[in-house]
Amino acid sequence: MRTVLVATDGSEPAERATHFAVQLTKHFEAKLVVAYVAGNMDLSRHDIKALERAEGNVADVFEQVAKQILSRAEANAHNAGIASIQTRTGWGDPAEQIIEIARRVEADTIVMGRRGLGRLSGLLVGSVSQKVASLAPCVVILVP
Repeated sequence: MRTVLVATDGSEPAERATHFAVQLTKHFEAKLVVAYVAGNMDLSRHDIKALERAEGNVADVFEQVAKQILSRAEANAHNAGIASIQTRTGWGDPAEQIIEIARRVEADTIVMGRRGLGRLSGLLVGSVSQKVASLAPCVVILVP
């Protein structure tokens, strides 16, 4: 295993997935890539709060949210002893973007939470994780 991709939205399940990905990365001495995707169909609580406070345009707000979430994941990985961490962001369908990022970084494994912060998660339980698990070009580990 050379590259572990973890997808995060800042939720508690995503935090657990990040912790698991960090441990996996350490065990295999792999490269860690942390990705955040802003969805075009549903907004996370972080996104909604940021939009409520926003003074800039929507793209700036999503960039700020992405930076906050990725910085927290990066700090957690650094604190756990991971020296080299790459980050990626995407916009659009979260599952499609995660799969595309996985292809670009040549991920051997995608780690993600089973559920996230999206407002549609109650209606489409696990829809992003289910789609990623079904279509990904590599192993997918879903963390509860």
